[in-house]
Amino acid sequence: MISVIIPTLNEENYLPILLNDLNNQTYKDFEIIVADANSKDKTREIAKEFGCIIVDGGMPGIARNAGAKVANGNYLMFFDSDVSIKSDFLEKTFNEFQNRYLEICSCDFISDRKRYDYLYTFYNHYVRYVQYFKPVSGGAFIFTTKRLFNHLNGFDENITHCEDHDLISRASKLVKFRLLNDVSVEVSSRRFLKTSFMDGLKSLIHAEVLKKIKGKITDDSIHYEFGNYDDLDDVKEKERRLHDFLKFKDSLKKLKSAINRRTKTKKDKSVKSKKYKTSNKKPKRKKRKLSK
Repeated sequence: MISVIIPTLNEENYLPILLNDLNNQTYKDFEIIVADANSKDKTREIAKEFGCIIVDGGMPGIARNAGAKVANGNYLMFFDSDVSIKSDFLEKTFNEFQNRYLEICSCDFISDRKRYDYLYTFYNHYVRYVQYFKPVSGGAFIFTTKRLFNHLNGFDENITHCEDHDLISRASKLVKFRLLNDVSVEVSSRRFLKTSFMDGLKSLIHAEVLKKIKGKITDDSIHYEFGNYDDLDDVKEKERRLHDFLKFKDSLKKLKSAINRRTKTKKDKSVKSKKYKTSNKKPKRKKRKLSK
């Protein structure tokens, strides 16, 4: 059996999407555990309606460990609450996991918004490159055996940032970590919508630098937002405004390009016209001098 574990905090808008995806899976031998950090919205009610096991959670690492403690399955599958998966995800994941004799893995992440595709493409290439010598991966999806997870004592709850990287780093010293080839997870880009792409990128770079210096981030040197996102309507409104702005910007570029083409065409016609007039001028006849 697979135990699917989802940390939540005020996720009434996103959690139903993932739970619906899980309900539609072709692979049926799994349970869903929602580790909730005292949500103030309807997150727990939604989880109960879907028949999930509900436990008290906290920050992501704490919540995942809490879910793992009550898990009945021999395999643990960790998801962020704002992801989406295809109906054959569990089946393909489990088959490839078994066929490749893996103990822990992740997969490619794809953006739910096209404008961020290049960012996730870069991320996927980077993670695939380093998986053989210094593996890392985000916590949006991690799949592992329960025996390995217990041997590692789960996520380090003292870490305040990149606890998922730490788990994979420790696991890779015992077994091989790999990215799956047959599946991918669609990830919400709401983090970038709430702040900005540049702020998100700066935070990632800052985290990597601190990890190099400190090894583990156990203080509040990086502010981590968990469950403190705008609701779905606000996010959609921000996205609509951004889309309208980009569309307007694109229209201006097209207009400028059209004006430049028209101006160039006029200039070309003007030059051709001058050349034509010049070529059609009758050469002046030289006056013959009459001989005396």
